[in-house]
Amino acid sequence: MKFRANLIGLFACLAALCATADSYSLEYPVKPVRLVVPFPPGGAPDTLARMLGEKLGELWGQQVLVETRLGAGGNVAYGSVATSAPDGYTLLLATPGIVANVSLYRNLPYDPVRDFAPITVIAIGPHVLVVRSSLPVTSVQDLIALAKAKPGELTFGSAGSGTVLHLAGEIFNTLTGVKIVHVPYKGSMPAFTDLLGGRTTLMFLEPTLALPQLKSGKLRALGVTSAKRMPALADIPTIAEAGVPGFEIVTWFGLLAPNGTGKEIVDKVNQGAASILHAPELQAQMRERLGVELVGNTPEQFSAYIKSEVTKTAKVVSASGARAD
Repeated sequence: MKFRANLIGLFACLAALCATADSYSLEYPVKPVRLVVPFPPGGAPDTLARMLGEKLGELWGQQVLVETRLGAGGNVAYGSVATSAPDGYTLLLATPGIVANVSLYRNLPYDPVRDFAPITVIAIGPHVLVVRSSLPVTSVQDLIALAKAKPGELTFGSAGSGTVLHLAGEIFNTLTGVKIVHVPYKGSMPAFTDLLGGRTTLMFLEPTLALPQLKSGKLRALGVTSAKRMPALADIPTIAEAGVPGFEIVTWFGLLAPNGTGKEIVDKVNQGAASILHAPELQAQMRERLGVELVGNTPEQFSAYIKSEVTKTAKVVSASGARAD
């Protein structure tokens, strides 16, 4: 009888602990949440992170603090979040680099499928192929001709090895048979600054940075990287339309947590983010400001997307011969 009483007491304690854990996760968040971003301020990743962080903070009544962590093509940020406590208080804003780096780097401190709990795709958007207005080209075909006439002399800047800006240039080289040299930077802003300063030739640029410079005449747009034209640049053809069949690459921004984060927390963050991202006014604002489409899909859909992107990007990297610098 004593053993039975002790056993019943043990089960009661376990049930109480489980109830406490469930209650804690339902009350989440009870303190500030960190949102880690692998890019410096000024670009689309930082803008989206701060927008989403601010609105989640308002929804939850807790601060969401955006933390910039740079280095190794995003691997410093990705690795730090992968090894963080799976309690919902460290989140990550990821971009295609998290899957591309698997094929570009050896001995990564994380696995994009195994070490993260997908929450939602925040946004998807194209990039714009731009050149300085002083460069004597007005079309994609002009650029190809110039690159073939001056092999290895033209350069393209990117936000770092493994970023979508890097892969876009490598795909362009592969499909056109030219050799435009990659110059990696620590983020879009320094690459953009050097493009304007004449230290690089061209760039696959975020719309948020491209549009003002196109209007001012400092840069010239030759094509967009998506399968369809951008509404904000309706007169600019896609690169495929401009004579490079099969060219298509878009960037995505996703929200992840460390693997092992409880389903209740993942679902709560997902529901909060989706309610924000589905707001028509915000969708119109981000479309106009950044040239992106807000998404807000389910954790299951994002998980399947990440797995497909790992396979797809590995093929792109292999075909292009791209390597981390």
